[in-house]
Amino acid sequence: MPSLKEGFTKEDPWRIFRIMSEFVDGFEELSNVKEAVSIFGSARTSPSNKYYKIAEETASLLVKNGYSVITGAGSGIMEAANKGAKRSGGESIGLNILIPVMQKPNKYITKLLEFKYFFCRKVMFAKYSRALIALPGGFGTLDEFFEAVTLIQTKRIDAFPIIMVGTEYWRGLIQWVDNTLLPNKLINKSDLKIFSLVDTPQEVVSIINKFYKK
Repeated sequence: MPSLKEGFTKEDPWRIFRIMSEFVDGFEELSNVKEAVSIFGSARTSPSNKYYKIAEETASLLVKNGYSVITGAGSGIMEAANKGAKRSGGESIGLNILIPVMQKPNKYITKLLEFKYFFCRKVMFAKYSRALIALPGGFGTLDEFFEAVTLIQTKRIDAFPIIMVGTEYWRGLIQWVDNTLLPNKLINKSDLKIFSLVDTPQEVVSIINKFYKK
């Protein structure tokens, strides 16, 4: 039986080729995508949930304003966003992740890409998104949200709208940022301007359009 070190020595070079292929495929498939907005949120949200309906309407309204929509391709909020985009005749993109608990891509996607590595997938979101919308979600949504905020804070990417939807859901997190991070001087007050908090699809689209002067 090979040692752990030997296993890595043999496997890692091939892993690099898989990583390269994910980047190449992603860049090639998304190179013509213009004016895309990424929408994140829980895969566990049911169609009867008000945020499912808000996600669907937000995506529909974005398409009507000339944007395409990118999601993580799964169920819940992602499904709602892809559904809204497709319903309004827009490009409905899904970046699916291949994980042990298999995520089945939703049926409303018009362009599907699949990734084994989260970091390759996240590069695609960052590179091709003109805005990021975070509806109620769990660790995955928080991960995408805070990564985007950090990239803008550290000026690794140009600023773009980051919008949290759902005051009642996000209020506690915002209060923690205000009451803990800020007083301890772990962030600057100006960092709080990186993102916005709203409740309606109309507010989301208004912020994005205003940012790009549309």
